[in-house]
Amino acid sequence: MEKKKFIKEIFFTIAGTLFAGFGMASFLLPNKLSSGGFTGIATIFYYFLKFDVGKTVIILNIPFFIWAFMKLGKKFFAKCLVGTFFLSIFIDIFEKIPTITNDMLLASIYGGILIGIGTGIIFKVHASTGGTDLIVSLFKVYNSKIPTAKLLNGIDTVVVFLNVFFFGDIEIGLYSAIAIFIVGKMIDIVFEGVNFSKLVFIITDMDKPILRVLNKELNMGVTEIYGKGAYSEKEKKIIMTAINRREIQNLREKIYSLDKHAFLVVTDAREVYGLGFKSLD
Repeated sequence: MEKKKFIKEIFFTIAGTLFAGFGMASFLLPNKLSSGGFTGIATIFYYFLKFDVGKTVIILNIPFFIWAFMKLGKKFFAKCLVGTFFLSIFIDIFEKIPTITNDMLLASIYGGILIGIGTGIIFKVHASTGGTDLIVSLFKVYNSKIPTAKLLNGIDTVVVFLNVFFFGDIEIGLYSAIAIFIVGKMIDIVFEGVNFSKLVFIITDMDKPILRVLNKELNMGVTEIYGKGAYSEKEKKIIMTAINRREIQNLREKIYSLDKHAFLVVTDAREVYGLGFKSLD
């Protein structure tokens, strides 16, 4: 079972590097744009020293590979090695095809989408393509309280500033920032999907008829939470349910048809698992 799972993770790691390599080589690299990390540094080497981006990425990662092997375990090291190797291969392959677009806005958008999809797939199987996310993983071995997002964003920002400095074009930094933002959003979508659910809290004195409607008419799973009004000190029943976005209007109408004084709170639920929603399989 463990071996089968590991092979599956390797497969998805390679699939992720295919997307990321294509986005990098076909959109960002020809327009001197950066998504941060070691590929951003490799872009500078590519234009000024004519070094292959893929080979530069591998060379930059070598000391961190050694560190990772000692500190993060063999399985993670193996997936990291596969991720970095295939990302480098795909970048060098796709770099040889004709440029798809010279429009920097289009390049930042589509490059960001592809890199984000690929990186999200890789992260989802707990793998890595080396670079800044590997550095952060290594630092967290020594200090688990390090804020991952801030550290990653900080490193990427420094790399983008280096691109702007060496190429002498502020627009490279501005469009690179768009690409980095899109990469982050696409990683969220890969992890969480686009069908965000809603978490609904209903505070009402008409809890029994509302519960009947939710259970019988709308066929929803519902949980009651016992609470107390801070001002009135009256005990209240708070009805909690998760619901698909497209059903929220119907739910609102049903509730206010029964109790026009109901207090309704609707918030985003990034992930919902269980009957009627996502499966853990």
